Amino acid sequence: MSALPKDALEAGLEAHLLEVPEDAPALTLRPDGEEAWGSLAAQSSRLLDMNATSLIDRPVSWVALAGFMGTGKSRIGWELSRELSLHFVDTDKLISRVVGKTIPEVFAERGEGFFRACESEVVRRVTRLEHAVVSLGGGTFVHESNRRELLRRGPVVVLTASPETIYARTKNSDRPLLRVADPLARISELMREREGAYQQGTIHVHSDGRPSEEIVAEIIDRLWDWREAQEDAEAEREALELQEVERACD
Repeated sequence: MSALPKDALEAGLEAHLLEVPEDAPALTLRPDGEEAWGSLAAQSSRLLDMNATSLIDRPVSWVALAGFMGTGKSRIGWELSRELSLHFVDTDKLISRVVGKTIPEVFAERGEGFFRACESEVVRRVTRLEHAVVSLGGGTFVHESNRRELLRRGPVVVLTASPETIYARTKNSDRPLLRVADPLARISELMREREGAYQQGTIHVHSDGRPSEEIVAEIIDRLWDWREAQEDAEAEREALELQEVERACD
């Protein structure tokens, strides 16, 4: 039996796709002083229309952001989704919506095992989405089955930061994994444990001391490079297959 009922997950995901995050950055203004996108509440409905077309030139139509807590996945993911005109999905917030509890409450009441099972259910669903930027929880990509499924679906951008930066960003939060006597030491320990998994990501970008727009621009540039490499590899495979067919016909 799955951790999250299918109907509840589907309904929660549908609502989540239309939700504007509370910490969404302010809209930029055009030179004429008008808002570039109109009201925040209207952005998602406009994206629905835009995503129904193939007129938008973007490097990918699906990408996931992984990395340790506090590396900026939610903020960067949101801004990246705006730049690419894609939906934004934050898997932790989706789980909270479906379960009806905060992540700390889920850990406290149901345990980490239940939460990880929820993560796997969400991964199976979001990898079937089109037109999406997916922000993953810090531990999601660490689990091999999730990692394999995500990498099979598309590129995974891993955001990195120093333990000190991560501690500064998370020290006032109620993250369950940091409820220890020495949170900085715990962060360093967990990062070492997860390093091998994170290294398997498609693209790695550091977020220490950088404005979000700079990070987003780098991700987009590197996604274009990734797409070009994929297309070159596909062309090479097709050329080799053609050579084999020609040799067989000789």
